[in-house]
Amino acid sequence: MTDTIADFLTRIRNAAMAKHRVVEVPASKMKKEITKILFDKGYILSYKFDDENRAIKIALKYNPQTKASAIQSITRVSTPGLRKYEGCKELPRVLNGLGIAIVSTSKGIMTDKEARVQNVGGEVICYVY
Repeated sequence: MTDTIADFLTRIRNAAMAKHRVVEVPASKMKKEITKILFDKGYILSYKFDDENRAIKIALKYNPQTKASAIQSITRVSTPGLRKYEGCKELPRVLNGLGIAIVSTSKGIMTDKEARVQNVGGEVICYVY
């Protein structure tokens, strides 16, 4: 497999569309950081790092009335074949600030808003809303 981040995002997207409660994905440092950001921004209910199996268990979040997933769309932007780098002034605003763009910067993985505050640019990994 060449793009493990795309596989990670696709597993979350497919589990949300199938209304699964928990999805298990193979772990890596970048995936752990993306999972923490998704939890901090309220897109997932909880997560657990299983170090002995090297996996991440993610509990997905749904609206109790409409049964709709908190993640409406999760899209990979920068791929191994075509990397997308943006400066701090050109970082994208997803849905006019309602969504988030996850960016890999020299100061770590963060959202587009945090990157603008810290005045750093980097590789745009994905959009979430």
